[in-house]
Amino acid sequence: MCFRKAVCCAFRHSDSSEILSAGFWGRESSGIVVTRPCLVYSFCCKSIEAKWVLSRKTPPNGDSGACVAEKWKALCAAKEEKHRRSFKDLNGSRTSSYKLASKRSCEFKVRSAAVPESRNEVTSIDERIRILQLGSMFAIWYLLNIYFNIYNKQVLKVYPFPATVTAFQFGCGTVVILLMWALNLHPKPKVSRSQFAAIFLLALGHTVGNLLTNVSLGKVAVSFTHTIKAMEPFFTVLLSALFFGERPSIWVVSSLMPIVGGVALASFTEASFNWIGFGSAMASNLTNQTRNVFSKKLMVRKEETVDNINLFSIITIISFLFLAPSAILLEGVKFSPSFLATQGFNVKDLCIRLILSGLCFHTYQQVSYMILQMVSPVTHAVGNSVKRVVVIVSSVIFFQTPVSPINSLGTAVALAGVFLYSRAKRIKPKVA
Repeated sequence: MCFRKAVCCAFRHSDSSEILSAGFWGRESSGIVVTRPCLVYSFCCKSIEAKWVLSRKTPPNGDSGACVAEKWKALCAAKEEKHRRSFKDLNGSRTSSYKLASKRSCEFKVRSAAVPESRNEVTSIDERIRILQLGSMFAIWYLLNIYFNIYNKQVLKVYPFPATVTAFQFGCGTVVILLMWALNLHPKPKVSRSQFAAIFLLALGHTVGNLLTNVSLGKVAVSFTHTIKAMEPFFTVLLSALFFGERPSIWVVSSLMPIVGGVALASFTEASFNWIGFGSAMASNLTNQTRNVFSKKLMVRKEETVDNINLFSIITIISFLFLAPSAILLEGVKFSPSFLATQGFNVKDLCIRLILSGLCFHTYQQVSYMILQMVSPVTHAVGNSVKRVVVIVSSVIFFQTPVSPINSLGTAVALAGVFLYSRAKRIKPKVA
């Protein structure tokens, strides 16, 4: 008879209360519930023995009931001892397995606790690399601005043809852009007709704004031109209010007051003051900010947007194609070798400085757009105001521009106002 049938037989011929009182259902040992199969086997044997003895019938092998009972007692004792040993081994193996699992769990907890620390370390390293990269980009931006203004001022001093100089600078940028696309350093843009119409208007404003800036640089000191160009936020707020009805916050309006006051104070005390230089710098502010304000309304469709690098590249090419013939009409052919020779220019030195100014002009604007992709517009605006400080100080030192204390105060107040304006743009007005 198999063990399964024996169990069934035990339940049929034994009292269930006897099984429960003997603890058949098991006990708890070290937090583990284990059964007692030896008791089951013992109850089965007792039941079979009682059945055969009471029936007083001869078993199939011819033995009497008493002999069968004795044999079953011996067999039950042996089986019970065997099951006790197996139960002891089983309980020991379970305990050791539990200890091993607990040890592995502790090891896992230690290792898992170390993982977030390593991730934090990787994140910290990545953040440091990003900050270092961004700082390097700002340093290159400022350095290229310094060299551009120095070379540009040196060229305009001896070669007072701002339209030709500006066209040459756009030409240098066009060559760099075509090489960039030809060598697949940046993907070529796909421009639709509606996009081209909007970009053409932006390029027109870009061309006129840079031309007027060069006119101002040719007439007044570099420091004074950049002090006047600190008025750009004022024109941004004014044009946004006039054309689009945008009402500035009280913080923005408050930040404009030191800008206007500082520029006025610097203008009254400027030794190299010139109305043409002052007017052209103010006109460049108006042109550039008109371009910036309307660009937000023209380039509105997200599915047709062009990335900043390609947008600047297209604007540069259009500006060159627009200004090159215009410069010939405005100033004539002023870059021919015969003309330069008759004017007594050092052609080699002039060409080198023109090329350097053109490369610096294009590269610093390219880097500016790259920085704009990495940071927010407000951070970029703060960096731009710091750039003006760097350019003004470096130009004063390089050209040894005479600056009075009141003039320095006016410039400092204007630049501080620009910084406050960039911070005020972050403050969002409360919705009533």
